[in-house]
Amino acid sequence: MSGKKKGNRPGIRRVGRTLAFQVLYGTQFVDAKNPMSIEDQFDINPLVLEEESETARQFARDLVLGVDAKRTELDATIRDNSQHWKIERIALVELSILRLSLYEMIYTDIPVKAAINEAIELSKTFGDEKSRSFVNGMLDGAAKNLKN
Repeated sequence: MSGKKKGNRPGIRRVGRTLAFQVLYGTQFVDAKNPMSIEDQFDINPLVLEEESETARQFARDLVLGVDAKRTELDATIRDNSQHWKIERIALVELSILRLSLYEMIYTDIPVKAAINEAIELSKTFGDEKSRSFVNGMLDGAAKNLKN
């Protein structure tokens, strides 16, 4: 068995997804007096500039632009599945993760279970101790509703 081992290196999609989450999260703090397009926010983001993989950057860009284009629909889906939470009360980390994961579940060919698992991984990395359960519950409910 020859060839290079991947080791613990994350895959390109995971790197791109993490980058997309970080950009989406950061866009929520842009100065309203000096608005900037989502493309410009992506292009000047230091994490994007530091990413060596063009494939990961392109995957992240596609996700960010897709989430931005479908944000109204994604937020409606979040509202429909958050029985006891107003969207304004959802922490920005979890809201960014939910938007990203729902975009993948609804508008891409990524399997629903994979999108949910990746969202849980993001919540473990960037959220608090309750993030994982909250994100998992919301996305599980959304997945069931999407099936119907």
